[in-house]
Amino acid sequence: MRLFVAIPVEGEVAQVLGELLDGWRRESWPVKWVRSEGLHLTLKFLGEVQGERAGALTEALGGAVQGTPALPFSLTDIGAFPPLPRARVLWAGLEADGALELLVHRIERTSESLGFPLEGQAYRPHVTLGRVREGARLPSAAIQGIEAVHLPRAGFLADRVVLYRSLTGAGGSRYEVEASFPLGVRS
Repeated sequence: MRLFVAIPVEGEVAQVLGELLDGWRRESWPVKWVRSEGLHLTLKFLGEVQGERAGALTEALGGAVQGTPALPFSLTDIGAFPPLPRARVLWAGLEADGALELLVHRIERTSESLGFPLEGQAYRPHVTLGRVREGARLPSAAIQGIEAVHLPRAGFLADRVVLYRSLTGAGGSRYEVEASFPLGVRS
């Protein structure tokens, strides 16, 4: 099964991004948009994980998350990897306090101890909004539209970390919860 660790995006941020995506979906841009109900902040992509390893991972993640406070997030900006106009991924940036960085570090170290590779680059909190289709480029109207977005102040308080299973199919990927770990719980 294909797994990743993430924080579901909720509240005002989910609403703002959902409305933005609804508008962009009406455009004829060469982008495969994410499902609004699947908006999340990926903490660690794990890839294909089999049987016993998934059980060990679930147990280890519970320990890595334990003691982490609920995390406040605020929406910051819209951007792309690589930058516009050569974009492959469109994203919304999020800002959080230092507890997020510590949580990501603990998840990375826990995953590494189970044989998953380290990311190898600095963590940059963002929510993927869409991926530019293979071999395509964003038209200038799309670039102008993206650059013109002015996000309202919006935030949410994350109360859990989720181990998701990614299921691919027609209409894009869907995500099922494999395990959920509450934030703000002390041992």
